[in-house]
Amino acid sequence: MGAVPGRAPCPMQYRAPAWLPGGHLQTIYPATCVARPPVAYRRERWSSSDGDFVDVDFVDGDPGKPLVVLFHGLEGSSDSHYARALMAALQARGWSGAVPHFRGCSGEPNLAPRFYHSGDAAEVDWIVRRLHARAPGPLFAAGVSLGGNVLLRWLGESGHGAGFVQAACAVSAPLDLARGGAALGAGFNLLYTRMFLQTLKPKCLAKLERYPGLFDRDALLRARDLYAFDNVVTAPLHGYRDTDDYWHRASARHVLGAITVPTLVLNARNDPFLPGEHLPLAAARAVTLEYPDEGGHVGFSVGPFPGRNDWLPRRILHFFDGACPATRAPGAQVACEAS
Repeated sequence: MGAVPGRAPCPMQYRAPAWLPGGHLQTIYPATCVARPPVAYRRERWSSSDGDFVDVDFVDGDPGKPLVVLFHGLEGSSDSHYARALMAALQARGWSGAVPHFRGCSGEPNLAPRFYHSGDAAEVDWIVRRLHARAPGPLFAAGVSLGGNVLLRWLGESGHGAGFVQAACAVSAPLDLARGGAALGAGFNLLYTRMFLQTLKPKCLAKLERYPGLFDRDALLRARDLYAFDNVVTAPLHGYRDTDDYWHRASARHVLGAITVPTLVLNARNDPFLPGEHLPLAAARAVTLEYPDEGGHVGFSVGPFPGRNDWLPRRILHFFDGACPATRAPGAQVACEAS
């Protein structure tokens, strides 16, 4: 299992260590128990055209080396385990990195009525174009979970207009938001939902203090799953009719056939956030669909106990090297190609 029909198998196929069985452990343990590498970030605050701001954390590499922008997941940040792992790998190469924070995720409330959402391709477009204007070397883009879905939406909606990005990678993206939302609304997965709502609800209550009447406070407090939350907050704030409309229109699965930039879509089949039976099997020729049997949601820990989180950054950079040979270190293998 793991290889998609019509695609070449990957020489870096992920295999979970024997001491870390099952999608839930593979999701929770790497995020909470594996030591995160130190990363020296430099923060910039960018003003947006709507009177708001976006905070971007940078890792400064050698002049002329590639820049990798990483879009984090729901309620993530530059401190998320996957962000620190990738940025540390970039530091070791002498590459530059950037982690833009979605509105309200940098540790300070944003100013505008809006937050962020899974289909916000316009926000990604603004950020990536601004980074491209200042990047002296190749530009790569990665996204994790919600950030991966948003990145894929931008790649698909932009088509050849995204060609200034050399290659892209989406990890554990909820490609079908309706299927993923249903999975997160039942059984053990409600643990993850409660975790998200524990930070989302206070942000929304603070937003209501700044903008009274922006949405229904009582309905927000009653929300016990992401469907109810998105119906009250995310959908109406960002131009969608309701949750069903949002989840349908924002899902990345609709645009996989329109992507022209070399792109790796990496999802574990045992990801609790999007079960393997809902993973799409068709995409544009530029897209490599890689679905290992294990890995959980942004898990991919390797090695003897207590494990390391370095497989994912190695896989991402391996793909980037293959897509842009000029960046590849001498002797490095070429990444899996879409067939």
